[in-house]
Amino acid sequence: MSRRRVWAELGDGIPDGICIDADNTVWYADVPNKRCVRVREGDAVLQMVTVDRGCFACIARRRKKGTLFIVATEWRGMETISDVARERTRQILTIAAPASGAGWS
Repeated sequence: MSRRRVWAELGDGIPDGICIDADNTVWYADVPNKRCVRVREGDAVLQMVTVDRGCFACIARRRKKGTLFIVATEWRGMETISDVARERTRQILTIAAPASGAGWS
């Protein structure tokens, strides 16, 4: 990869799944912090959605009205990941988003 650069400093954020919306901002799913965060280039946090479980993936719907879909499940750390997988605590959550998705969603 050439011309690499830091798009945004995330502080304590630990991004897992990400998506881009029509406003050219990025949503990232943050497993250990149990949230999805919307960030603009240059570090500006625009929105944060906190839930009761780890967020593993997110995608913004490509429609006039924005919807963010979040894949989430219980999270107690890597050492218990197989136990959590058997408990079947996975959910798909939705929230109203300020912009529709970009891409093929």
